[in-house]
Amino acid sequence: MTTETTFDFTRLTEREKYKILIGAVVPRPIALVTTVDGEGRINAAPVSFFNCLSAEPAILALGVENHDDMSFKDTAWNVRATGVFTVNIVSSAMLGAMNVCAVPFAPNVDELAEAGLTAIAGTKIAAPRIAESPAAFECRRHTTLGFGNSREIILGEVVAAHIRSDIINQRLHIDPMGLDAIGRMGGHGYCLSRETFDLPTMTVAQWEGRKRMPGAAE
Repeated sequence: MTTETTFDFTRLTEREKYKILIGAVVPRPIALVTTVDGEGRINAAPVSFFNCLSAEPAILALGVENHDDMSFKDTAWNVRATGVFTVNIVSSAMLGAMNVCAVPFAPNVDELAEAGLTAIAGTKIAAPRIAESPAAFECRRHTTLGFGNSREIILGEVVAAHIRSDIINQRLHIDPMGLDAIGRMGGHGYCLSRETFDLPTMTVAQWEGRKRMPGAAE
């Protein structure tokens, strides 16, 4: 019989909570978020506290970490200043470049240039997208939530999507192998999404029929 260890989150430090969450809630998709500041300078930062929350309205969520002194990082500042950002999905081919964008450069440094990535002007917003990304979503800030000092939760409404033509069909199905997205695990760990499988959701009738099959209870 397996055993479990229970943690009272009201008694844990911020760091202890963080380690448990990032180690168990995996894999997490990675957003390479591009923004511009008030002077039009480009910033790019990877965010792994990221996901899709809604289709109507189309909402993407970012959990943007603050500096150790609790001041805002460039992404949070720029979204506050301009109200826009672009989420670029990170493929395995972009892994090294994404890691360069994670370097804590000064605000006046263009991470895309340092990483050898190509900026393309947005069609609906000022924040550019990354040419090398297989999928990019232009977003307008919908809501910013402040739960504490360590992070800001930014909800963005998607106003335009750019999907590489060879990975999406006429039924709007995206080829996961072509997307080749990477995921974030705990610590410095990452994972690939090349090994996938299909598991259709059953109807109630299908489930009832399966339970009546010989040996189903075994």
